[in-house]
Amino acid sequence: MTIYTVKPGDSIDAIAAKYGVPAERIIYVNQLTYPYRIAVGQALLITFNEIYGGTGIIANGFAYPFISPWVLEQTLPFLTELSVFSYGFTIEGDLVNPVLPTEWMIRAAIDYGVSPVLTLTPFGPDGQFNNYLIHRMLSDTESRNRLIRNIYDAVLYRGYEGVNIDFEFILAEDRDLFTEFVRDVTYAINELGYEVTVDLAPKTSADQPGLLYEGKDYPALGEAANRVLIMTYEWGYTYGPAMAVAPINKVREVIEYAVTEIPPEKISMGVPNYGYDWPLPYVRGESKAKTIGNIEALQIAVNNNVEILFDETSKAPYFSYVSNGVTHEVWFEDARSILAKYRLRDEYGLHGIGCWQIMQLFRVMWILAQGDIWSISIE
Repeated sequence: MTIYTVKPGDSIDAIAAKYGVPAERIIYVNQLTYPYRIAVGQALLITFNEIYGGTGIIANGFAYPFISPWVLEQTLPFLTELSVFSYGFTIEGDLVNPVLPTEWMIRAAIDYGVSPVLTLTPFGPDGQFNNYLIHRMLSDTESRNRLIRNIYDAVLYRGYEGVNIDFEFILAEDRDLFTEFVRDVTYAINELGYEVTVDLAPKTSADQPGLLYEGKDYPALGEAANRVLIMTYEWGYTYGPAMAVAPINKVREVIEYAVTEIPPEKISMGVPNYGYDWPLPYVRGESKAKTIGNIEALQIAVNNNVEILFDETSKAPYFSYVSNGVTHEVWFEDARSILAKYRLRDEYGLHGIGCWQIMQLFRVMWILAQGDIWSISIE
């Protein structure tokens, strides 16, 4: 494989002729739409062989039950785990099912040899992470044990092959209780022959302040669960200033700390499958970015005839455009930024990656994982 950066005057036919590959394959791999316009600075993945399923990277993808069946079908061949998002719970420890049916996702995953994973989240009535709900459940032994039994039964009877625990904004006072809960869930699910993964906020030190971090004990949770997923994304986020979602320099800082507390073979690194479109100027408390897909970002650049730039520090693409008199700045993921993340995962010998989320197809992301990531050139 080669990653080619589009130059002024390029066309798909000319690039195909340059590399001696079918234009149709470039179009398919990069999800180009007719009339196949491309932007200067756009990264195109050039593959010299036919595309098949399978991947050299252990990959977990998160998906809501309203995912397009076609998108799921296109993505499953490249996954090892499918995390169904998500199950909730009550203060009393009763399991709350997703609003939409999940059975079809479980069957589809199993048909492709992918392990379906039950994802547990503490969402309140407003659909947001609720640390009061976490606190009440963890503080009541009967409620906690009931929830663990319910998780066990759901895995046993619904076809799941693992559990992912995604609790965020845990109170510092609940830190040890949360670790005990993860340990107890792991013990129960291991009895069924399956594993438990716990999601961790991206810390760079043990005593990092903040509601995202204080309730997560890296070494203790690394011991309590079979594996951890570090959510190495959201530096650029909806209410923040325009910047890369997962800048590689910041991701590296987190991984460098994590491997001092948790064995690298137990760590998966989070990889985002989305970008943001910020209206400028950024005003704290007022500005709000729009979440967009990576293919959508490219279409915006093409439609506005703007050049895509690449920041070498964060290893991320970005561009600006003007719409209705308002300047916008867009940061997203492309073949170059994904390759940098795969190489970082390989450099530290991590278990795999966790993709948030697979609701939109980004074919390049999965095809890149098929090759020797160190031999892929960027031209």
